[in-house]
Order: sequence, then C-alpha cells, then structure tokens
Amino acid sequence: MNQSQQKQTLLRWLESHRGIIYKVVRAYAYQAQDQEDLFQEIATQLWKAAPRFRGEAKESTFVYQVSLYAALSWTRKERRRKEDPAELNDSDQVLFQTCEDQPDPRLDWLYECIHKLDESDRSLTLLLLDGLSHREIAEIMGISANNVGVKLLRIKRKLTNLLERENNHEL
Repeated sequence: MNQSQQKQTLLRWLESHRGIIYKVVRAYAYQAQDQEDLFQEIATQLWKAAPRFRGEAKESTFVYQVSLYAALSWTRKERRRKEDPAELNDSDQVLFQTCEDQPDPRLDWLYECIHKLDESDRSLTLLLLDGLSHREIAEIMGISANNVGVKLLRIKRKLTNLLERENNHEL
C-alpha cells in the first residue's frame, strides 16, 4: 500500500467509522482536550495499521481493535504523564470532531458511568452498545465468547449498582 492509498484508507475509516472512534474516545477520555489528544492518537495508530489490514476481518472490527488498543495505551501513558507532567505542545493540530449536534445529558451520564469501569470493561461495554455479537466482541478482545458473556453480566451488575447508588443519593 503506497502513501496515497494509505491516506485514502485512513480518511475513509475516519469518516465511515467515526461513531466507533467517537465512542472509544468518550469512554477513555473525559475532558475535551484529552478527547482531542486521544482522537489524534487513534488516527495515528490507524494510519500506522492501515498497511496491515488484509480484509480478513470486517473493517469495523479492525478499526475497533486498533482504536481500543490505542485508547488503552494512551490511558497508561496519560496516567504516567499526570504523575510526572511534561510540557504540553499547544501547536499540535486538532483533528477531533464530535458526532453529536446537541449534547444529550443521558448520554453524558452513560459515558460517566462507563468511564468509572476498568479499561477492559469499558471496551466490552462499548462493543456491546454498538450491537456486536458475543462472537464479534470475542474476536476483537481476544477472549472466548463465553468469557464475553460472563464479563458482560458482571458489567451490567456494576452499572445497575452505580445507577441504584446515584438514585439513592438523589432521594
């Protein structure tokens, strides 16, 4: 794949799968600046990964996989950076664009809850919310479909408990 094809592939993925990318970004980065940084990191990793895409899996599966791994890696780097802050470069170009025209407070709440989950559980939750089957999730995550089912059941319980605790605090 030459650079021109690689660029066309990246642009197509960013457009066609922006919903996937946006969900990953929202689940792993809470602040707007962090979301922009993570989006750029995902775009960079997709650029680097484009030549490895052979069409053996669906494009969306490949984009999810690269996005999730980039988000996990970025999260670890951010954790270390925040422990040892370095100079930030304000001249970086921002490529991040939201998919939403109007913010939805329910969606904000959902992402807040997802953000409280550990990294692996966030990934599973996003894939489930995107309507992927247990088999597809297993393929992306590199675990068995049965393990996906067990983990998702535990995640649903965690989210239900979070909701119940928030409802009790409001009373």
